[in-house]
Amino acid sequence: MNYYFSKRISGLKPSAIREILKATQDPSIIPFAAGNPDAAAFPVSDIERISGEIFANDPVTALQYGVTEGYTPLRERLTKYLKDKFNIGRDFDNLIISSGAQQVMDLATKALCDLGDTVICECPSFIGSLNCFRSYGCKLAGVSVEADGMNIEELEGAIKSAENPRLIYTIPNFQNPSGATMSLEKRKAVYALAKKYGLLILEDNPYGDLRVSGKDIPPIKSFDEDGIVIYAGSFSKLLAPGIRVGYIVAPDEIIAKMTVGKQAADVHTPVFSQMLVDKWMEQCDIEKHIENIRGIYRRKLNLMCDLIDEKLGDFVKYVRPEGGLFVWCELPESVDMLGFVKDCIDNGVALVPGTAFMINNEKTNCFRMNFSTPFDEKIIEGMEILGRVKDKYIG
Repeated sequence: MNYYFSKRISGLKPSAIREILKATQDPSIIPFAAGNPDAAAFPVSDIERISGEIFANDPVTALQYGVTEGYTPLRERLTKYLKDKFNIGRDFDNLIISSGAQQVMDLATKALCDLGDTVICECPSFIGSLNCFRSYGCKLAGVSVEADGMNIEELEGAIKSAENPRLIYTIPNFQNPSGATMSLEKRKAVYALAKKYGLLILEDNPYGDLRVSGKDIPPIKSFDEDGIVIYAGSFSKLLAPGIRVGYIVAPDEIIAKMTVGKQAADVHTPVFSQMLVDKWMEQCDIEKHIENIRGIYRRKLNLMCDLIDEKLGDFVKYVRPEGGLFVWCELPESVDMLGFVKDCIDNGVALVPGTAFMINNEKTNCFRMNFSTPFDEKIIEGMEILGRVKDKYIG
């Protein structure tokens, strides 16, 4: 039988990251292409204990249908936590629970964008969000990412030239894949441009808790007095990705439409997962946990970057990120990036080619490496392999 597929899905290509990850199922492949949190960061004993308490004391709530907006105690606790810690949330805002931060992108696009509308994105950017926007028939306009975030002059030019721009999508903290952190000045400039031209900002902050150096910078949402910022947060990197709990803070009118969209998608995020997060926030020392996971990633990031300096030297250009999970490396123009990535995979190290993160097939000679997934000894072994592959290109 010949199958007909919708136009919005026919044009999508499989995520290059997910395709490369298939190769990492081979235990001999060192997974620099992944993006999983270090399993040592999971509070397994707390999760085990809290799970037992939930099923001992309130199993029916955990296993029954819930409301689409989310488990009320968690929503209330999160609302207070975000307000107290980050100054996120105004009287016009509301908060609902999502099935991970990825669903926020889907619900925002579903609620706010029509076929042919433009989403303005950092270039490079996270492939999962880009494919989400594409799946709704959105056009994408790319703005280059500098060491301190979006190029503001390019951003205004993109807004002016775009066909019916609707959203500015940004990952301001330790951006995936570039690792760049947007400065406070640029955050304010992005906000000012969105306000000037009547656009909404979709602020994606999955990595904000993973800072290993430098000072925290306020979220864009923290100075949103005009109701123009949709904030996406997640427990995937803070607690564990498998529980699939994220959240959305946005003006109430937008939240109402996103709630309707979620009802049509998955009815609600699993109640047990929400109860688990709520009890974890209530009973455990979140700040101590954050310091613990920062220590894990600080060690691994510095290990990888020190080895880049030692094994690759001037062969690559990169900026040591202040947090997150990724390092973005640029090869010399004379080097075939895709060939280099293939050679690395053939020698047992999986990288992600930078082309996977481009907006509209822009040229790039970059590749992305992840330091959170492999064990320390695998980081050392993998960087030694990259050093040997490099010698082929400079010999």
